[in-house]
Amino acid sequence: MSGTSAYDEIGGAGAVKAAVAVFYQRVLDDPDLRSWFADIDLQRLKAHQRAFLSHALGGPDLFAGRSMAEAHAGLAITDDAFEAVVEHLVMTLHDLGVTPERLQHVRGTVDSLRDEVVSARPAAT
Repeated sequence: MSGTSAYDEIGGAGAVKAAVAVFYQRVLDDPDLRSWFADIDLQRLKAHQRAFLSHALGGPDLFAGRSMAEAHAGLAITDDAFEAVVEHLVMTLHDLGVTPERLQHVRGTVDSLRDEVVSARPAAT
């Protein structure tokens, strides 16, 4: 990757804010995901997502709050739901012109958090 971060390449804070707005619209339009967000303070969640995404794209580390595990505890998030959210994020960033190499990096960053977010595992057979 070049010395310029994906955060800078897409336009910094303004682009991240726009990306988060588009991302959550996609998530809320997804019938398989919208119920996960029914009782969530979306403004607060979007602020956390902007901080996370800024950092994941190589921008400033602005996050202050609960750990991912604490924030998602008790939500019984499935692997399928996690993967669907990741796909919406990747497609949003793709539409902003983020390169495939950087998308792969972001996907890896997000995927590294899977065990902290996913708590509903299939029953052993």
